[in-house]
Amino acid sequence: MRKFISCLAVSFAFVALLMLAACGNKQAEEDSSQFVTLTDAVPDAILEIRYFGTYNFVGARIDGYLEPTALLTKAAADSLRAVSDDIARLGYRLKIYDAYRPQCAVDHFVRWAEELPDTLMKPYFYPDLDKSVLFDREYICAKSGHTRGSTVDLTLFDMTTEKELDMGGTFDWFGPESHPDFCGNPETFEYTGDGSMSPADRTITEEQFFNRMILREAMMRHGFKPFDTEWWHFTLKDEPFPDTYFTFPVRQLAD
Repeated sequence: MRKFISCLAVSFAFVALLMLAACGNKQAEEDSSQFVTLTDAVPDAILEIRYFGTYNFVGARIDGYLEPTALLTKAAADSLRAVSDDIARLGYRLKIYDAYRPQCAVDHFVRWAEELPDTLMKPYFYPDLDKSVLFDREYICAKSGHTRGSTVDLTLFDMTTEKELDMGGTFDWFGPESHPDFCGNPETFEYTGDGSMSPADRTITEEQFFNRMILREAMMRHGFKPFDTEWWHFTLKDEPFPDTYFTFPVRQLAD
């Protein structure tokens, strides 16, 4: 009998520990104390938060975007400030499309992808694809690096022309034309002009490829790693929360 009670006590203790751990994880997911408002760290950054508006592949404001602002972990923001200072010497500013993305926003993407008849924005973001392949090709996933808080989607803004630098493609274009190795070798910066990966025989010019490389080189120089299917997407190599997917919404953080 004592042995049974002892085993029962151990079982209850184990369950309690699991529940405590789950509560701890939940608290961590909701904790924004290690995040900053991106423009506080990088005052020169221009914001065009696509998921707060309707010009995005869904065609609606995305869940969790309560204000048109951008958040990053302190570590990622510090590194991005170094990038901003670096490219300013070349006459550019950073333009931000997205940074931290709460899990409810990712869930919104998943629900949208499951609604196959909803193709409102297909002509603008995935004209060459049937919506049914978005999961298989990992354009939509149940988890996103953005939710860990140290990933940013961005481009360069040319201070001379007062326009975005021409990258030969739009943010969130679903297709090989968005790959960093499209029409060139990102390791050597060699332009090849090879558009054979494009289902519509598209290409980008040498200047457009080189512009992508300016952004890529600056980000990598300051501790960010590129993504192999999106020229605009970078994650801090030493991200402080590699296993935490945060849930708090995107809005201005309190001082």
